Amino acid sequence: MTTSPSPSTAADPRALRAVVFDWAGTVLDFGSCAPMGAFVRLFEQFGIRLTIAQARGPMGLAKWDHIQALGRLPEIAAQWQQRHGRPFVDADVDRLYEVFTPLNAAVVTDFADFIPGALDTIAGVRARGLRIGSTTGYNRPIMERVLPIAAQAGYVPDNLVCAGDLAAGRPSPLMMWRCFADLGIWWPATVVKVDDTGVGIQEGLNAGTWTVGVAVSGNAVGLDLNAWNALPPAAQQERRAAATAQLTSAGAHYVIDSVADLLPVLDAIAVRLREGEKP
Repeated sequence: MTTSPSPSTAADPRALRAVVFDWAGTVLDFGSCAPMGAFVRLFEQFGIRLTIAQARGPMGLAKWDHIQALGRLPEIAAQWQQRHGRPFVDADVDRLYEVFTPLNAAVVTDFADFIPGALDTIAGVRARGLRIGSTTGYNRPIMERVLPIAAQAGYVPDNLVCAGDLAAGRPSPLMMWRCFADLGIWWPATVVKVDDTGVGIQEGLNAGTWTVGVAVSGNAVGLDLNAWNALPPAAQQERRAAATAQLTSAGAHYVIDSVADLLPVLDAIAVRLREGEKP
């Protein structure tokens, strides 16, 4: 944990104060693979075939909201009606969510490797005197499995806001507002949100922060590190361009391959902020 900023520094609207990171696909779990497989297995248990592409679609939402969004897909809703003889309703979301949490918790530690360069970037953020916040679409029980692994590797953010902690998750700004309160932030424009999903970018935008999308390491490409490295350069560029376009369309101010590329972006944002620009 870092010390709290002095009131004079915290009140300066032209000084960068904090970076708020997402977790899976942003800091660890290259490709955001842990939740994807859990969603597929979850729906299989209820007799529904869910594709990987469908499972990835709402990624970044709180997991209850993610399950609800999947159940509302026309092809999934039709399967549910045929299999269960009635429409998919919120009571079904509750049932699936109860099953999902232990499913995801059981595998999340298998995908907890840090994205290459993440720990060096985090050290660079600290060296710049910035606070580190974190928000996630995971709930507390799942994150209880992840936090010890992260801490052992040296990553201990100054706060953590999980899905379910507040009345609404992404793309609402509520989790970011909790970060502001926890970190002693006065001005949203002094914060950078880093995320691999569109709703995570919108979370930052709705809170008034700068936003940086991570394209290659996250859900938009959706490949683990070995699969990504195995692609020929032309295929990598095609996947990178599509992911970059997706995050840009969500409103990201900057898009990078992974957090390994973040520090120059933070320096550029700091200059723009000092010159009076806002997100």
